[in-house]
Amino acid sequence: MASTAQLLLLLTQAAPAPAAAPPAAPAKPAVAPAALGYRGFAPGMPYRDFATKARSMARPREVFGCQTMKTTAQVMDCGVRVRDPADSAAFYLSANVIEGKTSVISFIDSGKVSLLKQRQTELRSQLGTPTRRERSMWEWTNGRRFVRLNWRGGKDWRVVSVTLNDRDVMNRIASYVPKAKK
Repeated sequence: MASTAQLLLLLTQAAPAPAAAPPAAPAKPAVAPAALGYRGFAPGMPYRDFATKARSMARPREVFGCQTMKTTAQVMDCGVRVRDPADSAAFYLSANVIEGKTSVISFIDSGKVSLLKQRQTELRSQLGTPTRRERSMWEWTNGRRFVRLNWRGGKDWRVVSVTLNDRDVMNRIASYVPKAKK
């Protein structure tokens, strides 16, 4: 007795070829919004993709780790010290994950003033002209996602943070906030 798969294969091979369709009008290319991302990470990316990439960039003897929220495993924070193989830049990489998607990804580094200039140049060349949100903060926005560059420091040193945020994923946290006791 022939299996269903074999019968379907026979039917598709025996069916007459459909008449050629008239050539379609050339489709207008869809204009995709500029992709927001940094060093291969993007706001709202799946946890598995984030974890795989973070583990591949982890410094020797560093362990990628995550901690779940006390009341649910649907919300967790993860982090590891990394070195980007593209240019050997070192960061502390962390993410907040909600329902399997990253809501916030942060790259934090510290160094001389030149570190800030490098990050500013890098982000400008990749994402274009930023919006200055406030002192020591630049932002690039696309819909409900953004990349933010923050810096603080003294005369000859800076702490630099690049943050990727997906507001739609972040808004899911509301369903996990404990209800107030009466």
